Amino acid sequence: MGDVHAQLSYDVAIAEAFKNYWLLSKPGIILGNMISAMGGFFLASRGHIDIILMAQALIGIALVIASGCVFNNFIDREIDRRMSRTMTRAMARDAISPVNAILYALVLGISGVVTLLMVTNRLCALLVVIGFTVYVVFYSFFLKRRSFYATYVGSIAGAIPPVAGYCAVTGRFDSGAGILFLIFVLWQMPHCYAFAFIRFKDYLAAGIPIAPVSLGVQTAKRHIIFFIFAFLVASILLTFTGFTGYLYLGAVATIGTAWLYIAFKGYKVSDISRWAGLLFHFSLICMLVLSLMMSIDYR
Repeated sequence: MGDVHAQLSYDVAIAEAFKNYWLLSKPGIILGNMISAMGGFFLASRGHIDIILMAQALIGIALVIASGCVFNNFIDREIDRRMSRTMTRAMARDAISPVNAILYALVLGISGVVTLLMVTNRLCALLVVIGFTVYVVFYSFFLKRRSFYATYVGSIAGAIPPVAGYCAVTGRFDSGAGILFLIFVLWQMPHCYAFAFIRFKDYLAAGIPIAPVSLGVQTAKRHIIFFIFAFLVASILLTFTGFTGYLYLGAVATIGTAWLYIAFKGYKVSDISRWAGLLFHFSLICMLVLSLMMSIDYR
């Protein structure tokens, strides 16, 4: 009987450790980035889709993103303890040692870069390494606790996956890649600011100077409207430069206008958290629709 209990305890411990390491890589963030990377891949493929290449490229990109997320958890473990949303993360409660986390991140990152070099091209691998460096070094380590400009810098890293997916096919950085980069940089800003409104007290408690905290509520709302409008303009450029068709144009114009309408409603709402939640979740719908439509309505 004692052996059975010992085996069960061991199995539970293994399952808990696996869960901790899995969540350390932030699978939700990986999934969102894989959707946008697939959109870039399909846009560049223009109907001639190499499924094997796509799967291998996505695996490589996902591994590097996972590595960046683990490093981010390592860097943020102290401030995570001060926020209700993150205080139960594995590193915040010392369930994973810093040494193990760093080794885990290195294995993920190196595996991802080697995969990309083997199956895609140097440009794709270089872009992903740049995104990783921006996210881990410049955003997480240097700026997140010091400046509201951290979100601007972080948006660069967030815009890399769709561009990497695009360049995995083309092997070159052309106007399509540039427009994709611009679209997703602009999308990141209101997406992140909306989340900051939702978790305003957490960011305030942790001393993170994101725009709603450091610039004030009204200024942050104006920034959100500006960036959504700019996102809408950048998104329709894919049609006017000949990369997508009019079905894409109609869909993107519709969701972009709806997102802008929700942003303007922020001036009249009494419950900012509820409004920000709607704005945040609609941003995810925008990203999903954008990625889907540029995948199917290419030129």
